[in-house]
Amino acid sequence: MEDRNYHYYETANGHGLKHDPIAAIVGPRVIGWIGSRSTEGKLNLAPYSFCNVFNYRPPVIAFSSVGYKDSVRNAIETGVFTWNLATRVLAEKMNQTSLEQDVREFELAGLTPLTGRLVDAPRVAESPVSLECRLTQHFRMTNAAGQELDTWMVLGEVVAAHISRHCLVDGVYQTALPGPILRGGGPGDYFEVSEATKFFMRRP
Repeated sequence: MEDRNYHYYETANGHGLKHDPIAAIVGPRVIGWIGSRSTEGKLNLAPYSFCNVFNYRPPVIAFSSVGYKDSVRNAIETGVFTWNLATRVLAEKMNQTSLEQDVREFELAGLTPLTGRLVDAPRVAESPVSLECRLTQHFRMTNAAGQELDTWMVLGEVVAAHISRHCLVDGVYQTALPGPILRGGGPGDYFEVSEATKFFMRRP
């Protein structure tokens, strides 16, 4: 029996809306601003909104790319990459690095690359947080029928972290202080994490 209070669709038949709602429902999503270096030494910087942390110790960051793009290729071939925090102040510069043309993203966005201490991959000097990662796994994703998709998952262990001291208060990292941004749905929705939206709740 159809419930008229809900928009129901089966994904194989399309959603029937202006924009795919799944990416907006499962979110807002952390932006993986991934820095990498090719085997030829060319620097690359690109944002990925399919990204998150998936383990405590050791911390493991994962991002996925629709298409076998430079970030995926570089991470797989060199075994390293960096994750950099995208903030409201850096939002426009982050957006400029999303161009898929063969460009020098750091130069185009006016950002400063710094080589990691433990990994040979560039981090964003202007970002208040950068994580140096070593590749742990990578694979091509499949659908429920086992058919390969043109989507690639990359996981890396965080081996070093750079955290601006202004983000630490009494030894505790303050999530909202640097103004991190998250990707929403639609053609260009983003959200900023703020102290005003925080609430506290302990696990039972």
